[in-house]
Amino acid sequence: MTSEREDELCFPQLLNSSCRKTVHPYFASMLIYTTLSSISIVTVFLNMMVIISISHFKQLRTSTNLLLLSLAVSDCIVGLLLVFQIILIDGCWFLGDIMCVVYFVLYYMITSASIGTMVLISIDRYVAICHPLHYSTKVTIKRINVCVCLCWMFCVLVHCLILKDNLGHAGGFNSCVGQCVINVNYASGLADMILSFIIPVTVIVVLYMRVFMVAVSQVRAMRSHITSVTMKYSVKVTAKRSELKAAITLGVVVVVFLICVCPYFCVSLSGQDSKIDAASSAFIITLFYFNSCLNPLIYALFYPWFRKSIKLIVTLKILEADSCNSIM
Repeated sequence: MTSEREDELCFPQLLNSSCRKTVHPYFASMLIYTTLSSISIVTVFLNMMVIISISHFKQLRTSTNLLLLSLAVSDCIVGLLLVFQIILIDGCWFLGDIMCVVYFVLYYMITSASIGTMVLISIDRYVAICHPLHYSTKVTIKRINVCVCLCWMFCVLVHCLILKDNLGHAGGFNSCVGQCVINVNYASGLADMILSFIIPVTVIVVLYMRVFMVAVSQVRAMRSHITSVTMKYSVKVTAKRSELKAAITLGVVVVVFLICVCPYFCVSLSGQDSKIDAASSAFIITLFYFNSCLNPLIYALFYPWFRKSIKLIVTLKILEADSCNSIM
């Protein structure tokens, strides 16, 4: 009997203070481990392909692609953080109290940075589609770099302030050894929800609704005048089509992002996290993490340059001299 009891503990040597493991059926445990491990590996690999592609090839260093680079960095870190989520499947944390707080700080910060980058992508497409004549002057690489840096700095600062009590008292809110929890008071939690979810999602939806309406009107205009387009205006039409294609592609990224992230935040917003069953909770968390794996797949589906760059990276042709100047 004692042996069975010890097997259920995270730290069997600490009978009176150790947390108990969450026991799952063998098949369920293997399915969860396999699924999350696969998502983690694929997420890190694909997003590394995006990071290397945009960083290495000069032709890809456009203002829009720099935003995709920021998103890929956050998605890649999410893939790495998924390893900690796998560790926590049985309810035991073996990496110490400080690493527990570091994990949650990174988790909150990266999630917020991803949403912030989505807002910047929406603004970028709004200016490109709704104010095309001012796009080249208003949206420059220098301004994009500044906006991305400010976005990440804001996310780090806000979540360090929200989690300051946990940073100063690592493990102070654990009820047993092997637990990894943090404490966020109501005011801080509400502020985080407003800044990291409600306001950004509202901005994204409003901007993309406007982009969608303008894009539809532009497509209709191009179709109605397609027979009268001469060579003189072909370059302008091609450029407009390119912008529309980029808007559609990034629109898909944004919609998929909202579909994957909203269930998680909606449950948190309603305060019903403790009332949903384990299967639903696991699905919501998996869907949340799976979004970071989907973005590069969307790029591969819509962007020929991404497929070509992956081929050059995998075949190691990027190691050749002057490969950074390749035509993508």
